[in-house]
Formats: sequence, C-alpha cells, structure tokens
Amino acid sequence: MARLCEGRVCIITGAGRGIGREHALMLAAEGAKVVVNDLGGAMDGTGKSGGPAHDVVAEIKATGVGDAVANEDDISSWEGAEALVRQAVDAFGRLDVVVNNAGILRDRMLTNMTEAEWDAVIKVHLKGTAGPSHHAAAHWREQSKAGAPVDGRIINTSSPSGLYGNVGQTNYGAAKAGIAAFTVIAAQELGRYGVTVNAIAPAALTRMTENLGIGAAPDEVKEKMSPRWIAPIVTWLASEESRGVTGRVFDVTGMRLGISEGWHIGPTVDPVDDPTKIGPLVEQLVARARPNADMSGNDRKD
Repeated sequence: MARLCEGRVCIITGAGRGIGREHALMLAAEGAKVVVNDLGGAMDGTGKSGGPAHDVVAEIKATGVGDAVANEDDISSWEGAEALVRQAVDAFGRLDVVVNNAGILRDRMLTNMTEAEWDAVIKVHLKGTAGPSHHAAAHWREQSKAGAPVDGRIINTSSPSGLYGNVGQTNYGAAKAGIAAFTVIAAQELGRYGVTVNAIAPAALTRMTENLGIGAAPDEVKEKMSPRWIAPIVTWLASEESRGVTGRVFDVTGMRLGISEGWHIGPTVDPVDDPTKIGPLVEQLVARARPNADMSGNDRKD
C-alpha cells in the first residue's frame, strides 16, 4: 500500500525541534524525502548549531524507511532561502513541498520593545516565509512554463497570536498575521502553476510556549498539547490528495481541527462627509459588530 506522500520531496524549515521535527518525522514515515532545515539557534534566534537538523536526519534514517538531508542555511536571507531550494533539487532531483515553520520569540510589551526585537522577529517569520516560497515558486513556474507537470505545495505557519491577538506579542503577532495574508494572496497567484498555498495556526507545547504555564498542566492536557497533533494536517496538505484546497488557514491543536475565517465586512451604514456626525454612526456599527476573538478564536467576552 502506497504511503500518503510517497516520493514527494519536502523542505521543512525550523525542523530540528518541536513542531517542525514532528512534521519531518511524519512526512518521512509517509514516504517523503525530507530536507531538514534548522539553524540550531536559541529560542530568541541567537547562536547557531547544526546538531538539531542532523539529529532529526539521523532519526529518520534510523527508521530504515525514510530519506533525509540536513540544511543549515539562514532562510531569513534571500540567499539562504535560494540555497535551501537548490539543495532539495540537487539532492533529490525535484521539489514538491515547502513547509515554512521556522520561528523565534522576542516577546515584549510595545512600550519596551526595541527596534532589534521587532526586526528580528519580522525577519525570521515573515521574510523567512517569503524567501523559501519565492524561490520554490520561481522553480515551479519554470517547470510549468516548460510543460512539466507541477503539483506543488506551500504550507505556512501562522499563529493564534496573529489571527486573534495576544498581549506582549505585537512583533510576533504582526508577523503571523502577515503570513496569513501572504498565504491568501500567494494562493491566488500560484494556482495557475499547479501550486496550492495554505497555512496552519498551531498551538502546542514546545520550548516556545513552555513559559506559558502549560508545562505544569495535568498530563492529559499536556498530551493534547503535544506537537505531534500538528503534523497530520501538514502531512495531508503536503500530499497529492490536497490539491483542491488552497488559500486556507487551519487552526489546529490536539483538541480540535478547524478553519480560521479571515476578515469579512461587517455592519455598514451610509457614509457622511461631516466628521461631527461620525460618532453616532461608529457607536451603531460597534454595537452591531461581532466582538474581536479571544486566543481560542471565540468571541471575546470582556
């Protein structure tokens, strides 16, 4: 019986630990050839070590049923992203899937945030999604224009912090909201080349969330917050079965799998050209509008 991703070549960024590692292991188990990208830095993006990426490659090869190579390029640079895509094609002869997962945290209240803390998070998350996507898309466009069949996938990683908002994460949330918008627009652009673009907004217990108190939760809660629950939807999206789904953001934890619905126009009124008359209109609109979401994606109660 053929495995779900048999023979497909998949790049996964930030795959040395946590959610990315689970993606790599499951994709390999389902027959994919995996490029495990990871700088091996600290949670805030500082430092570098090839260990995590090579450890995951060794873990995959030890199963005897998977094939993988390690990559230590910095995907937040255009050159690093290009080298990553080139390595996948050179190593395995093709490229089918890019999973943009790499990320860092530098949480800070806006009043205290430094320019460096803002720039680092935006660069790794937002530019680190755009770079691999750009170079992969250019590769697939060339194939498509040459008449070769293309069944490509880009799978991005947004976050509840970006979709719903979380205090202390204006940098991270802005980047993740940008990734959600990037996903919708890239899906519209790349469909003509046989490429789908989707995203996930995961919640899981990893080193990036361990300081939120989840680590002290009961074992059954920690199990539901295991990063292993995130990999199945990504593995399916990476497969040929998913070619009819694009431009979507999936909210996923060990407790639920859903689709996050994007901005839609809410209540409206006729416009006026007198600012002194705007107040009552805004009051009416706010009263009729749905509340913003809380971090669970439900209507905020406060």
